[in-house]
Amino acid sequence: MITVNETPVRTARNFNINNVKLDELEIQEEIMPFNNFKINNNSVLSSENVSNSNLIYGLGDKLENQVKVNSNKKVKIVINKNYAEPIELEFELDENNSNLVENIEIIAEENKKADVIIKYKSNNIDNLYHNGIIRVFAKKDSCIDISVVNLLNENANNFISIENELEENAKINYCIVDFGGKNSITNYYSNLKGNCSENKINCIYLGKENQLFDLNYIGELHGEKTNINIEVQGALKDSAKKKFKGTIDFKRGSKKSKGNENEFCMLLSDTAKSLALPMLLCDEEDVEGNHSSAAGKVDNKQLFYIMSRGFDYKEAMKLIVKARFNKILESIKDAKLKNEIIYEIDNRLD
Repeated sequence: MITVNETPVRTARNFNINNVKLDELEIQEEIMPFNNFKINNNSVLSSENVSNSNLIYGLGDKLENQVKVNSNKKVKIVINKNYAEPIELEFELDENNSNLVENIEIIAEENKKADVIIKYKSNNIDNLYHNGIIRVFAKKDSCIDISVVNLLNENANNFISIENELEENAKINYCIVDFGGKNSITNYYSNLKGNCSENKINCIYLGKENQLFDLNYIGELHGEKTNINIEVQGALKDSAKKKFKGTIDFKRGSKKSKGNENEFCMLLSDTAKSLALPMLLCDEEDVEGNHSSAAGKVDNKQLFYIMSRGFDYKEAMKLIVKARFNKILESIKDAKLKNEIIYEIDNRLD
């Protein structure tokens, strides 16, 4: 058993949300080379000289140390010009590449812009394992849009730590699509240290069968007039489970900053379970923070109305889920990627 993804502030034990304990999981020790990796843009300045500094939070020492010591794929991307086309990194797990332990570092130089897509795919074999770290450094006046797309199968174990640092007037916009993994565990941390920096996070998750999602999103606002917005929309069917922990922390020096977080989970069965812990922490005056979290079943009147227009139950449910996800899906600029995600939603709701 391992315990991972601790909350930055402890709550009562009976809430069962301070961390996640995985009884039947053993950390993979033998990590073979990973060769099923593609990058679509040859003009990108990339290397394997990736930072190995400690994460501020992360999933825990065992998983973090595995990436530091045994990563089988390292990618460093320096964005030193404005890119018209997205930079796409694709990792595909299969029989010959069943373990992926990757370390990704992205540096956006001053006043530079780019779109980055990081996609994880797999076929339907068992015992797939993914443990990764993504670090993003956004320098002054830079703007970077990042899509992290998890399309692994439901038998994989998926662990990912994301860490961001934003300088003055820098902007990072995330779209996180989290569909795959028997256990899909995410730790997301942003340090908005520069004045007027901005971080937007849009996430959708979709669980089926016995999948477990544990999402731990943490934003620390240090600079003045900083802004973080966390929007999470999800759906669970069968016996899937989700824990969401969202923490917005206004540090001293963050006057006139704003933080918002909203999480909503659609329960598509009586056996799906959702837990949520939205938190606001504050050590500064003249700031604005808002949070909300809710879970509920599909409105029967809405379902009946759609079915009365000639759709069967399954197709009506798909339409409702996609409508709920639509605002976040619209933030994805790449049409091909958006269509692939919509296809996956239809396929996983069948």
